[in-house]
Amino acid sequence: MPQPAGTRSGLARSLHRSLLYLAAVALGGTGLLLVVLINEQSNPPWVYLVYSTASWIWLLAGVLAWWRRPSNGIGALLVLGGLAMALGEASSSIVPAVAAVGAVFATAPLAVTVHLLHAFPAGRIRGRPSRIIVVVGYLTVLVLQFPLYAFNPAAAGLPVFVADRPDLLAAGQLVQEITGTAVMIGTAVILAGRLRRAQPYQRRVLIPLFGYGTLAVLYIPLSSSVLAPWLALDPVFLAVSQIVVVAAIPIAFALAVLRGGFARTGELEELATWLGASGDRSDLSVALASVLGDNSLELVFWVDEFGRYVDTAGGPVALPEPGAPRSWVPIDLNGQPIGAIVYDAELIADPELVSTAGRVVALGVDRERLTAALRTSELSLRRSRERLVETADRERKRIAQDLHDGIQVRLVLLAMQAQQLAIGLDPTDPTRGQAVDLRLGIDSAAAELRALVHAVMPSALVERGLASATEDLVDRVPLRTSLQISGLGSLPDPVQSTAYFVVAEAVANVVKHAAATKVAVRLTGNAGTLDLEVADDGRGGAAVEKGTGIRGLVDRVDVLGGTFELSSPPHAGTTLRVRLPTSS
Repeated sequence: MPQPAGTRSGLARSLHRSLLYLAAVALGGTGLLLVVLINEQSNPPWVYLVYSTASWIWLLAGVLAWWRRPSNGIGALLVLGGLAMALGEASSSIVPAVAAVGAVFATAPLAVTVHLLHAFPAGRIRGRPSRIIVVVGYLTVLVLQFPLYAFNPAAAGLPVFVADRPDLLAAGQLVQEITGTAVMIGTAVILAGRLRRAQPYQRRVLIPLFGYGTLAVLYIPLSSSVLAPWLALDPVFLAVSQIVVVAAIPIAFALAVLRGGFARTGELEELATWLGASGDRSDLSVALASVLGDNSLELVFWVDEFGRYVDTAGGPVALPEPGAPRSWVPIDLNGQPIGAIVYDAELIADPELVSTAGRVVALGVDRERLTAALRTSELSLRRSRERLVETADRERKRIAQDLHDGIQVRLVLLAMQAQQLAIGLDPTDPTRGQAVDLRLGIDSAAAELRALVHAVMPSALVERGLASATEDLVDRVPLRTSLQISGLGSLPDPVQSTAYFVVAEAVANVVKHAAATKVAVRLTGNAGTLDLEVADDGRGGAAVEKGTGIRGLVDRVDVLGGTFELSSPPHAGTTLRVRLPTSS
């Protein structure tokens, strides 16, 4: 069921708390590192401040994206990039152990950026080539980084320094550059293929994002090895420019996730993949909720015949009013309304995100809409048949009441008059015998009328309910009987009358045809249902097709949406089980 407007699940609250703790710890740790580096005074303080600001941008952008799009992995990758930036900043420390950590992770943000390029927009790496390239990218900045500090005399004094070997340093640099170039070429090829397959509106998001990310990764090594010597760039300016370029990466990715890029790429891609891979498309709302990150999302369907929206069960649905915490967007197919998506407007701020997802699943929605329309028609037909049953029962009650209060009373009065007439005549008068016969005839007619009234609608059922009427019925059965009644509570009139007539017909069949010595009746009320059972030890062999009475009961039970089960093996007795729903 959808969550009430304005509420969040315990899992969502736990995630938000965890993200706040993560942000606090990460910012606190990088802040502490900044204070340590400034106190060491190995470089101007503003240099460390610029570097720390870049890592904070990564962290904050990641936490924000993770908070707003919990099901998307881009936020987690941005947080990872921020931590990598902070670790790389440690290389400026004069403390050997701290500087060694910075030397190891100096180029780690580049691998994270490559990972972001391959994982956007859903935050997951798709395809074996992308997985290989991302793994090689991390190996390049972590494993192939080893010669750059192990054999570099500039790292002498650090715990990770091995020896002054210019040859191994040059070889390591060459291998790292070749491998890094191969990683970027492979990344460019894969991204170009994705751009070629993308729709025009997707390319408007992907081209600037992929282009900037690729250039940013290339700028770091090229600016140091090519631009700086060629243009004679100041080292401080070069370092600051590199930091600024890297700091803009998380901003670009976070904006793409939060302000529409995700709506036009991630949702479409995830939904399209699901629609193509899933053999069972019977629950689009679950897929939409998972992709859009809103567990309260509800998919409703337009039924033109009835002029209203309905849910998957066919029941009518009222859409949220403008300005409410929940909102909705329509789903159209070929210009005709087929459904709507009801969502949490506080969780999903951009309606276009939901509209785009709705366009992707429009065909599936139309299929479910037809199913919902059929259920609505079935529900309407059932309601109509239930009204017929209720009308028939009311008419039976009226007829029984009229017979009881009208003709039966008149017969009683006539019998009393015949009795008074007989008493007033001389015992030898032949008219006296005729008056006595008249009274007996009227009594017999009154008894037959009472039986007819009871058959039409038992007064005990009308006045005292199902339990009392069933007890009265069982008491009159000329067999050894047992009756169990539990949990009936308050029952709708159609359910009571249907249950009574089922028991009455079943018991009558036992007496007439089963040659039984005992019969057991059980009525049990459960949550939303009434179960009844009539069992005997007779000859068995009963079947629905053998009597019009049972067939009529089957139809009546079906009208109420119940189930009817008859088990009657030869020479093993008969058991009739019926289950009736007691709530709409």
